Amino acid sequence: MHAEVLPIVVKSPAFHDGEAVPVRHTGDGEDVSPPLTWSGVPPTTESVAVLCEDPDAPHGTYAHWLLYNLPATTREGGEGVPRQPQGPHAASQGVNDFGHVGYGGPAPPPGKPHRYVYRVLALDTLLPLEPGVVTRQQFLDAARPHVVAEGQLVGLYGRPAK
Repeated sequence: MHAEVLPIVVKSPAFHDGEAVPVRHTGDGEDVSPPLTWSGVPPTTESVAVLCEDPDAPHGTYAHWLLYNLPATTREGGEGVPRQPQGPHAASQGVNDFGHVGYGGPAPPPGKPHRYVYRVLALDTLLPLEPGVVTRQQFLDAARPHVVAEGQLVGLYGRPAK
């Protein structure tokens, strides 16, 4: 990671930071990726990545989405990105912890709501990672030394306790 990681502002027209993720974007709804926008990407950026993670999952951080190698000029991740190895703008998608390529929305066990962290990373390189097979950990290991800016948007989602 670079000495100074600059901030990126991440927003969504679907929900605000700290608010509930709409059912449409969860495993209980249409399970489509939410629309995201970001600003503050530095000029040294060569590619952008988007991750969705659940740090409150019972067995450690759970990966819900991995979209990487978006062009540096990209400032949004559209709603409903298709679940295929090649994403929008010739970007690539990895495998989530459900074992599928692309987005898998919030689907926590019944109980307290979980946090879903939508992270946007600006990298100073394109990552030579094969689309459709890369895991969150493989991505993070490759990306970590190349992060020049980062931001996040946190959504909440829970299911009632039984």
